[in-house]
Amino acid sequence: MGDSIDAKKKPTSDEILSEINLGVKSESSVQNTYIIRPNYSQKFRPANVKELIHTVLGEKLSGVTYSSEESTALTKDIADSIKFKLKDLGYDRYKFIVQVVIGEQRGEGVKMGCRCFWDSDTDNYAQDIFINESLFCVAAAYGVFKY
Repeated sequence: MGDSIDAKKKPTSDEILSEINLGVKSESSVQNTYIIRPNYSQKFRPANVKELIHTVLGEKLSGVTYSSEESTALTKDIADSIKFKLKDLGYDRYKFIVQVVIGEQRGEGVKMGCRCFWDSDTDNYAQDIFINESLFCVAAAYGVFKY
């Protein structure tokens, strides 16, 4: 019985790593973890964001009449548009929260409030209001710096 059993060769660590997809980002997309404040040019600017929100609300709501059936989809569409345009502004390491409220214009008052726990040096928000004969819309965008 001259059969010899070939012992399995143990793979090297490089071979194992090449077979496993670790989901590690390439070096160019990994942010430095030691940065605890944004650069001055990358700081969230409420005036620019308010202008962006104003433009989106004007584009999406001009000539629109209030409909309770369509308002849910419309709020999501407006929020997505604002969020995608915020990402194009180049605010690296910021997380964005966009809130849009649409209501019927009946001549009644509406009060809205929000409280956040954040770093006042890096985090901020902007809001704008759109009003026509049949509806009102309040959109707010919050920029929170990721440490």
